[in-house]
Amino acid sequence: MTHQNPSTKHTVEFEESSDNNNRPSKISKIEYDGEEEEEMKNQERKIQRYLMAIEYIGTRFFGSQKQLTDRTVVGVLEEAFCKFVGQPVSIICSSRTDAGVHALSNVCHVDIERISKRKPGQVLQPHEPAVVRRAVNHFLQKQHGDLMVIDVRCVSSDFHARYKAQERTYFYRLLSGPEPLSTLEKDRAWHVQEDLNLPAMQEACRVLVGHHDFSSFRATGCQAKSPIRSLDELSVVEVIQSPYFPSLMDRERQMKVTDDLHDCHSNSEAVIPLSSSARINEVQTTNEDVEFGKRRFHRCLVVTARARAFLYHQVRLLVGVLKAVGTGNLTVPDGS
Repeated sequence: MTHQNPSTKHTVEFEESSDNNNRPSKISKIEYDGEEEEEMKNQERKIQRYLMAIEYIGTRFFGSQKQLTDRTVVGVLEEAFCKFVGQPVSIICSSRTDAGVHALSNVCHVDIERISKRKPGQVLQPHEPAVVRRAVNHFLQKQHGDLMVIDVRCVSSDFHARYKAQERTYFYRLLSGPEPLSTLEKDRAWHVQEDLNLPAMQEACRVLVGHHDFSSFRATGCQAKSPIRSLDELSVVEVIQSPYFPSLMDRERQMKVTDDLHDCHSNSEAVIPLSSSARINEVQTTNEDVEFGKRRFHRCLVVTARARAFLYHQVRLLVGVLKAVGTGNLTVPDGS
């Protein structure tokens, strides 16, 4: 007969004896649920799963995923953990980034069993998260100093950094203007020499945001089963030129100002330029009255794309379309 324990989800099968109960029934097979079995093993072996947030400059990395020959984010991070705990580890990231892409906070998880280095084989209590962060960063700084762990938390063994992620946010910085790009901005922004029409780009964002078929916005190597995605946010705002990314409150505030001006323009005979509120100190963008040794600033536009999941190269293709709309090479109907 088969006995199902409703509280543990373990299936236990018994084989009945034919000798009139002279011998007790024997257990022939025990089946465990995969995740629960792994969790039980982790508890017995004192394996701790850590959730960590990392930041990095992607210039020297050939993407985030581990590769056999090239330097990658996961490869360098696993090497640092190996030096810390004395054994190989496997790290799972919530988002995969391409070569040259930077991260303000990419989330990963890793399982660690703390083994005594003085008494090999002796299992110790897990490290505190602060200890993990300091120790791993110590080894990371011996590399190029372009990768850092910024936060560490203990999580349950069934938590998965990739599948539990609620949303992902990408930023693109566009510097608009004919001046050469500053050396300090190298690999940090896309330099567009033409002037960008911010209101037109914002109108294109309104068309693209939402639940759509994004077949035109994914690369040929995309392995997603469906091109249907929900784009929760696609916005463009102008900020002071600096390595700064606007918060959600900043973006909503400026979009509200732009919408108010748009409503005022449509309901009034007076001509109010939509770009008047979007320009950040337009005097900075001119070539006149600039003191010797002072750099002439570019207009800095930040594109923000937010969704639970993206298609392969979807964000960069969206930004390319917005840039084309901003330069006048595409109109909003073309971009849709």
